[in-house]
Amino acid sequence: MCGDIEEEDRREIALYDRFVGDARAIGARLARRAAPGDGLTAYLDRLYADTLARCAHDGEHADEGERYRRMAMQAVVLARAAGFIAAHAARADDPLRKALEALMHGYDEGERAEPDHGHDHDHHHGHGHHHH
Repeated sequence: MCGDIEEEDRREIALYDRFVGDARAIGARLARRAAPGDGLTAYLDRLYADTLARCAHDGEHADEGERYRRMAMQAVVLARAAGFIAAHAARADDPLRKALEALMHGYDEGERAEPDHGHDHDHHHGHGHHHH
């Protein structure tokens, strides 16, 4: 049983470390790509990068045994915030669908997080803006 707890601890540490590394890589990539004042798309990219940076920062300032749990619960709080904001958008804009599509895009991005390989991609992500 003691070995199971140690294995779980190692898994949580690895998942948390991967999150911090991926969050920093995304932030660096977006910072290189968008200049301040580039409009809505740049603002949204900065907000995303800032949110990830805040989550990583908060985790790093938690006790080591609490970092993974804090990260996992941040997702719940951010989903709650997304729902709250979406509830204030015009229903004709289909804000819930956009929020869910963005949620799934972020999930996919986290699943496939790959090392930054030196170039940007120009995609439409289905969540209301393009990245350039």
